[in-house]
Amino acid sequence: MDINELEQLFLNRQSCRKFSTKLVENEKLKKIIELTRLTPSACNSQPWSFEVVNNKELSKSVAEATQDMGMNKFTSNCPSFIVVVEESATLSEIIGNKFKNQEFVSNDLGLATGHLIMSASCLGLSTCILGWINEKKLKELLNVDKKKRIRLVIAVGYADENDVIREKRRKPIEKIVNYHL
Repeated sequence: MDINELEQLFLNRQSCRKFSTKLVENEKLKKIIELTRLTPSACNSQPWSFEVVNNKELSKSVAEATQDMGMNKFTSNCPSFIVVVEESATLSEIIGNKFKNQEFVSNDLGLATGHLIMSASCLGLSTCILGWINEKKLKELLNVDKKKRIRLVIAVGYADENDVIREKRRKPIEKIVNYHL
């Protein structure tokens, strides 16, 4: 992939809120996780695990758990979900957090999520990152240890054919960077 292809991927990737009913192939979901596993992390801690849901009944229940307080109603049509679970950091990462007052685990989870959504996009899938969730309900549904944290749920599927790519609205470049070249 050259830089122009990467730029097109970034320009075309968007949060999908209108999924088609087409089912996601298990092989594609497995490939997404294989690629996400390669994400860099502080001290190689890899403080993540993933619950992949591609089952009609369970997907419906996961969708309901993302609709807490009336949010994310569009997930009712989403066929698949990848749930991002925070795992324990390594001792060196924990020490680094304390000494440097940094949230390395949060940074690592963000990097992994970025890799995940871009991998899905490369496979022709659309995603939406969901943080407004009923964590307790999700833990029960997916049998996730009560001591762990579910940080995000990624809705995964094929965009509806009528879903158009929206124009990106971002801050002007001069508002986000200072070059010291």
